[in-house]
Amino acid sequence: MAMAVSSSTLPPHQQSLIPLSSRTSAGFIRYLLQNIINALKRLNTQTSPSVTIQKLQRHRWSLRKDYPYAIQAAVWVFSLYVMEAPRFPFKLIIPVVYAIITMVPILGQFFFPATPILTWLILFYSSRYIPENWRPAVHVSLLPTLESVLYGANISDILTRFTHPVLDLLAWFPYGVVHFVIPFVVAAIAFVFGPRGSINFWGKAFGYMNMAGVIIQIVFPCAPPWYELIHGLTPANYSMAGSAGGLARIDHLFGGSGYTETFSNSPMVFGAFPSLHAGSATIEALFLTHFFPRFKVFYWIYVAVLYWATMYLTHHYLIDAVAGACLATFCFYYWLPAELREWETGGVGRFDEYSLVNNLRDAPSSPSGSHRSLDDEIRKLEEGDPSPVNLSHAHSHSHSLSQGPSQGQGGTISRPASRNTNVGGTSSGSGGATDGGPSRKGPDGEIS
Repeated sequence: MAMAVSSSTLPPHQQSLIPLSSRTSAGFIRYLLQNIINALKRLNTQTSPSVTIQKLQRHRWSLRKDYPYAIQAAVWVFSLYVMEAPRFPFKLIIPVVYAIITMVPILGQFFFPATPILTWLILFYSSRYIPENWRPAVHVSLLPTLESVLYGANISDILTRFTHPVLDLLAWFPYGVVHFVIPFVVAAIAFVFGPRGSINFWGKAFGYMNMAGVIIQIVFPCAPPWYELIHGLTPANYSMAGSAGGLARIDHLFGGSGYTETFSNSPMVFGAFPSLHAGSATIEALFLTHFFPRFKVFYWIYVAVLYWATMYLTHHYLIDAVAGACLATFCFYYWLPAELREWETGGVGRFDEYSLVNNLRDAPSSPSGSHRSLDDEIRKLEEGDPSPVNLSHAHSHSHSLSQGPSQGQGGTISRPASRNTNVGGTSSGSGGATDGGPSRKGPDGEIS
């Protein structure tokens, strides 16, 4: 029989099982600060490159696992080859500095998981220097024709027939502001609250999605709706400057020229298909929904508004947004590792399950006094420390919590479904994730 309790009646190590909605504001602030502190404690503070060198020596290389590095290397070589500014040999400073940074563990733990994202950015920047005789012809009429055939009308054209300053602001904020902030917010949430491996996963999924999108835009260039409004269906060429489209009204509204200048000098003028604005919003919503489903309605409302904004501001057709969403969905599930694919909450919110693992280090010591932090134990295992390891008490403690009563809806205690409470992961380091939380341990020697 369920009975009502308050968080103050539970032991400290079980108070994290109380859903966020039933906590006081002060309690949530303490909970947030504690998770931030725990995340910072997990950071690798080593500065010796020898640590990274030893980790590379222990890594078991295989084409099946390590082909992403070959893809990144190929993109870097191509980008540096076509790059005209800075010129050779100064442009070689970029990979040299990056290599030095990733070799230092305290820095590499941040930069290595972001390698796919940095690879996408350097490809995007270098695309402006690709020789015109290497580029295919720009498709001007293909997208509006496909849109009319598939959807019965040019949806983007319909959405732009009526404009208003209020609608301009409503479209501008997610498209021109939030879009550039959300990826950092998602990474920060994953770092503080996410399970082990979520930062690495986010870097791969988000980075490779954008990288694939830019490659498609290079080999399949398509004119956006603003081109049709300005030039009609006349042939396009790569000497044409870009346009801010509907964002020019935002410049006029605020008395500036930021968007007009930015889009006029864009390295990817004919990158309408696929829409990486739509793709980014979709993969962000998929990520947050998977790990933090409590607010999923708000995630997808943002996605819907962003889709509309891409068309209202004349930067994309509907088919571009659909293609971006499909690309994001594919990349999300392709890069989602098995241990995170099966990430479940049972009867506990995902915020709370993460806090549950952190609180294992605060659990009462075993009679022998051998209880140690799980993070310390895992780190010793991965570093090959031969000293005895005792995880039995922590495991039994987490098992008792998962099988014991937890706080349900309406302030009552309900028993969650049984679930695996094994905890594992990789230690932070150059080439390693900086995130923490529960997950299964990866294969030995894997660069995570």
